[in-house]
Amino acid sequence: MQNTLDPYDAVLLLSFGGPEAPEEVMPFLRRVTAGRGIPDERLEQVGEHYHHFGGRSPINDQNRALIAALRAELDAREIERPVLWGNRNSPPFLDDALREAHAAGHRRLLVITTSAYSCYSSCRQYRENLADAVAAVAEEGIELQIDKVGPYAPRPGFAAANLGRVVDAMRALDGAPDDEVALLFVTHSIPTAMDETAGPGDGEGHLYQRQHLALASAITDEANRILGRDLTGELVFCSRSGPPSQPWLEPDVNDRIEELAAAGTTTVVVAPIGFVSDHMEVVYDLDTEAKETADRVGVELVRVPTVGTDGRFVTDLVDALVERAAEARGEAVPDYEGRRPSVCEPGCCPNLRQARPALCGRD
Repeated sequence: MQNTLDPYDAVLLLSFGGPEAPEEVMPFLRRVTAGRGIPDERLEQVGEHYHHFGGRSPINDQNRALIAALRAELDAREIERPVLWGNRNSPPFLDDALREAHAAGHRRLLVITTSAYSCYSSCRQYRENLADAVAAVAEEGIELQIDKVGPYAPRPGFAAANLGRVVDAMRALDGAPDDEVALLFVTHSIPTAMDETAGPGDGEGHLYQRQHLALASAITDEANRILGRDLTGELVFCSRSGPPSQPWLEPDVNDRIEELAAAGTTTVVVAPIGFVSDHMEVVYDLDTEAKETADRVGVELVRVPTVGTDGRFVTDLVDALVERAAEARGEAVPDYEGRRPSVCEPGCCPNLRQARPALCGRD
């Protein structure tokens, strides 16, 4: 009987990583910013975000929970494939995960990342990491074939899980009038140049913003229908970094909260659709900084949970794995609006600093 994940013999969850103790914070930040010439003084300022939570990022525990949820869903479907884990910037490192996979007898891996959207930092950089890790273990005689699930932000299950979280949060508003409520969809800001080149090299670009705007619009329309409201959703950004001279996507969530308060808004619903779990950019940038801004200007902030291990999200991730395996076998797979190819087109989400090899693409 054919396994629905054939021809793959293991699944690998690939994530960003984070420190798990105070002494790991600076080494982690140096790995994240390697090659950018950022002084330790600036990194120490960023490190305070982590020390605010005892020097431990939530992301690794959330990845462990997601792996357990994926395992449970695979077991429910009687799909016997291990779920492995590798990080870009902290243990378990990606190249070590590849070594362990090979030692366990695995030769063809299917990778899914914890970044849902299309842009350099959300997709191609992970493909570069995969190319680096494959090259590193190849020097040790380890050969692996690796494919990747494409960006899954447009998938129906991701939308359904985010919608459910938004509706649940908005049900607790106790009848606040629509003209006093703002619905803000939040994602990680990126340089405008990165957004301009996000997507295939066809000149259209801005795929990162377009994917977010499409999801925000769909959630707003359906939430209004379910709840009988008439709110207008907006896309805002957090976690901006880089020099002030470099343009990044705006408006910042804190600036927008201040503007809304001045215009008479009393409640701001913040939905972090750009993130799949409540990691540092959520618990610090939103639960700490944005909450402080809201308190200062007299606005109630209602923070919507990320999709995390929501059953709709986990089920859809396994659907994505199964569909990618079907593609590898040459079978047709379901289509949906906004679907991205599993194998990236030439010029897709380029590295604007230097040309580097990347797996799972045609260039």
